[in-house]
Order: sequence, then C-alpha cells, then structure tokens
Amino acid sequence: MNKLINEDPNPYRAVISGCGSFVPEKILTNDDLTKIVDTSDKWITSRTGIKVRHITNDSETTALLAIKAAKKALADAKLNPADLDLLILATVTPEMPFPATSCFVQSAIGAKKACVFDLHAACSGFIYSLGIVQQFLESGRYNNALIIGAETLTKITNWQDRASCILFGDGAGAVVFERKNNGSGILYSTMSADGDNWAALNCQAYGSRYPPDKKLDDPNKIYMEIKGRQVYQQAIRRIVETVNQCLHVCDLTLDDISMLISHQMNGRIIESAAKRLKLPDEKVFINIADYGNTSAASVPIAFDECVKQGKVKKGDIIILVAFGAGLTWGANVIRL
Repeated sequence: MNKLINEDPNPYRAVISGCGSFVPEKILTNDDLTKIVDTSDKWITSRTGIKVRHITNDSETTALLAIKAAKKALADAKLNPADLDLLILATVTPEMPFPATSCFVQSAIGAKKACVFDLHAACSGFIYSLGIVQQFLESGRYNNALIIGAETLTKITNWQDRASCILFGDGAGAVVFERKNNGSGILYSTMSADGDNWAALNCQAYGSRYPPDKKLDDPNKIYMEIKGRQVYQQAIRRIVETVNQCLHVCDLTLDDISMLISHQMNGRIIESAAKRLKLPDEKVFINIADYGNTSAASVPIAFDECVKQGKVKKGDIIILVAFGAGLTWGANVIRL
C-alpha cells in the first residue's frame, strides 16, 4: 500500500466511533402503490429492487428523524452531546428555508458548543460531509463530529407520477467521528459535480427562481423530477470511475476492500456498477428493498445496518459512494 495509508505524515484521522439510524414506522408497499398509480409489484421490483419504503406522517419532520438518528449514534459512540464540536446535516428536504435544520437538531440534543450547518448536495450530501469532516479532524481544528443524513422526500413526491413516486422513502442515519491516531479512519475522500446536467434530477420550486408569489407555468415544479435514463447512465459511469479512482489513489485492489456501500438509488444501478467493477455480491451492500431511495440518508442508514448485521468489522476497509442531483458524486475510503 502507498504512503497515503501506511506512511501518512499526519497519522491523526477522522475515526468512526458510533452510528445509528431511524426510519418512520409507517410503510408504503408496492401493492399499496398499485392503488395510487398504474403499476405493479413485479414492475417496480424488476426495475428498482424496491419492495417497501418508510414514509413520514404529518407530524414527522426532517429534524425529528435527524434527532432520533443522532441520539442513537451518540449513544453508540458514548459521546456526551455537550462535548460535540461539529454537527453537519446533509439534506435537500430541510425543516424550513432557514434557520438550518442542524440548528433544530443541536437544540434538541443539547450540543450547545457545536458548530452546526446544513450541507446541500442531494444524494451525495453525506459523502461530501465526510470529506469536510476529514479536513477538520485531521487538522486538529475539531476533536469530534456528528454527521447526519436526513430526508423526508415523500413530502415533495408527485404521487401521480408513476415513474418517480415508486422510488422514494424517508429516513435518517448518523455517524460519529473522533480524532484519533490508531490506524483507522477516513483514508481518502473525493467529491465532484457537473452542473451542466442539473435538469436530470431536480425540484425547482420554491426558491428564488420560482418564489411562492410567482405563478408556476407547471404546478408540478413543486415536486421532484427525474429523467430516469439519463440518471441511470450517468450514475453507473460515475460510480465506476470514482471507485476506480479511490483504488488507484490509495493503491488498493478489490481484494483489499471488504464492502462497497453505495447510495441506494436503484438496485439495478448498484448491481450494474458492481458488475463493471467486478465486485462479488458479498462485497456490495444493498438494502434498497426495505427503504427505497432516501437520498442523503441512504448511505448512513445502509452503513448502520451493515455494521449491525456484522457484515463489516474493525480493521476492514470500506468504500462509501454516492451519485445524485447537481449532478454530484463522490466517495470515501475508510478503515474501520
């Protein structure tokens, strides 16, 4: 292995010390969707890999989901919220335009001294957040951090659009990092974007381009819009490129990787990317069948479930990867 992993001049890294997740109790099955739009369980499963998704009720908000996941992660890490230095919340479905949803989380968990902010990179938000945390903790600016991915996508889903309403679910996942020198931690992070293709996946209202007092030329602009074929092709390409970049920079082979945990956007996309990478099934974690696409929440939810199921262990090297609206994509290489 190269110097990046074994001879790092700064051996202090952002090391995972705890994780947790939370999803709403209410479940929407594929059969339930057949009563809303013209679809079928077979059609949805074959094209997406999704069987059920968890959805919020009217009283469950993004902050509420984030708070529950955060408390679980902090308890797992045995870290007192009052000692937390940094809190980043990745989301595209915030509590409100402002203040930041992370401020509500900070107040609720009692992280009084923490610097907090939201990060808006859609499905890649959690990956981007880890890249930022890596810098803060390696430099010694902060000693610990709580990263949350939380989404209530079903609140901006067009339930009349059979192509998109089958995809999305709600949930939150959180991971605690601490600055340590024990050989573990984030080894490498990469982040990229292509704003030229923003229209492939978007939600256009309400913002400064389409404010609430401006009549929309298309009332569906308040909902998510996805151009499936374009996203499918771009996602596979970018995931494969990014994972290969991680392997090259870190001087790793597929044999060194214990698990690839991808953003759960579509089962077929993940499987196609894994096939091109020549990764065996046992090294690719997929849980989209039980949750659907939860955007920024999907990677931390999947990571938490992967850990709880004992599929990864201390010392393993894993790659987290995501692709989403923006277009944005990125990955993190982590030794547990």
